[in-house]
Amino acid sequence: MKDQYGRTIDYIRISVTDRCNLRCVYCMPEEGVEQVAHEEILTYQEIVRIARLCARMGISKVKLTGGEPLVRKGLYSLVRDLKRCEGIEQVTLTTNGVELKSQMEELAKAGLDAVNISLDTLDAGMYASVTRRDMLDQALEGLKEALRYPQVKVKINCVPMRNVNEGQWTTLAGLSRDLPVDVRFIELMPIGEGRGLEGVSPDEALARLRAVWPDLHPTDERRGNGPAQYYAAAALKGRIGFISAVSHAFCAACNRVRLTSTGVLKPCLCYEEGTDLRSLLRGGCTDEALARAMAGAIRGKPPAHCFAREEGVTERRAMFQIGG
Repeated sequence: MKDQYGRTIDYIRISVTDRCNLRCVYCMPEEGVEQVAHEEILTYQEIVRIARLCARMGISKVKLTGGEPLVRKGLYSLVRDLKRCEGIEQVTLTTNGVELKSQMEELAKAGLDAVNISLDTLDAGMYASVTRRDMLDQALEGLKEALRYPQVKVKINCVPMRNVNEGQWTTLAGLSRDLPVDVRFIELMPIGEGRGLEGVSPDEALARLRAVWPDLHPTDERRGNGPAQYYAAAALKGRIGFISAVSHAFCAACNRVRLTSTGVLKPCLCYEEGTDLRSLLRGGCTDEALARAMAGAIRGKPPAHCFAREEGVTERRAMFQIGG
């Protein structure tokens, strides 16, 4: 499906929960937050119904997010049912990896295509400081387990932050030297807790990495569903990616919408506006009515975000409430 600016929308990020087992400094307050009541969260059946209609409209790629999606019971069953939807070509997952070791086998059997593991440092003390939980060993065990399934593409996501994890960027990038993984550096989003931290431009992070791998060079490879620019080097098995949503906005080619755990279809992360699909679902609407509402939201997708200038940003919720 195309929006009013001619962009093809073929990718939806679906949050399955606002709950998380970590408290990362750029995402959630240390003391946590008041959680949404369970009955306000979309059921798996409701998510699958939405996904089937999305597929009819040309959306073929689904990313499951949270909060932390693996804290919701039986996520493998949702993956399985989404993979059975005609027209859904890929189902992928973003996770912190802490619960991945115990669930990866079922997820792989269900047909999961790829997993992105959020990992901002390999230093145990720094990890405990960034996430406010001492769980690095569990996250690394999750990564190790994911690599046992070669049919599932594995990526590492890092948010580079000034005076937080600066010394770890090359260490994390080194994972792509030793393992068949891509390591991606994602620009800090000025949303929620992220507003109080200083992000680092991808250009600076790339310069730091080139001090170690001088032959890092851009490639034209498309290695996922998002907008990452990938770099290769002779010594690396995987690729280094950069997602620069703020400093190098990719709005003109944006192909995504987001569904929050409470059923709000958001055309753009920057703005609070969205379409309440949960009320329609639970009000007994037909598939045709639901599809019309979804199509209207997609057609109304704004031309660009305004994160770089701050004014105009209307979204005040945190990333775990929206869907990371």
